Amino acid sequence: MYSNTYNLNVAMKNKKLIIIRKKLDKLDNKFLALIKKRTQLVNQVLKTKKHKKEIIDNKRIAVILKNINIKSKKRKIDPKITNSIWKSMIKAYINYEFRNFKK
Repeated sequence: MYSNTYNLNVAMKNKKLIIIRKKLDKLDNKFLALIKKRTQLVNQVLKTKKHKKEIIDNKRIAVILKNINIKSKKRKIDPKITNSIWKSMIKAYINYEFRNFKK
């Protein structure tokens, strides 16, 4: 009897987990669409840059990270998570700009 109850609980938890993971997958698809839009905007910015030294703007990066920190706290999101995500994204786009700089 215990075994059947356990199996039912495991199955119910697994079903809940599957539903939550499907929601996460849908959210990931939205992130991908946003990344595509962001990349298109970065491409536009890149076209305005005349020199590679313009790719890294430390003042702008500091402002972005400060704003993300403030917005995260206002929205009750752990700022360590958003800071880590934005730093990673900024680094990825800096690398992208260097790879795609054509002047």
